[in-house]
Amino acid sequence: MSEANQPGSRTEPRITVTKTADFRNGYANSIQVRASVWDFNLVFGTLTQTGPDAGELENFQGIYLSPQQAKALYGLLGQNLAQYEAAFGTISLDAPKPGGAPAPAGPRPVQ
Repeated sequence: MSEANQPGSRTEPRITVTKTADFRNGYANSIQVRASVWDFNLVFGTLTQTGPDAGELENFQGIYLSPQQAKALYGLLGQNLAQYEAAFGTISLDAPKPGGAPAPAGPRPVQ
């Protein structure tokens, strides 16, 4: 009896990855998260500065996730961010000052 056929053994499923006809890549610098008892809704958008203290947010995609998929995504993002920072340095959430220096920490708008 081969190892894969023995009781209690598991073989990994073979998954074929394809793209739908309407698949697209996009860039988002704004993500809003809405949660309900049943799911999470991630709304992706692009925020463009239109003046010194004004901007325009254009949402272009909403994705619903089950709580289980949201938690799995949370774990995957955490692992990937840790690897990124190990390779390239700490990611700052502060907006850069003109000239490249990070701005002092302060309150940030919640989206």
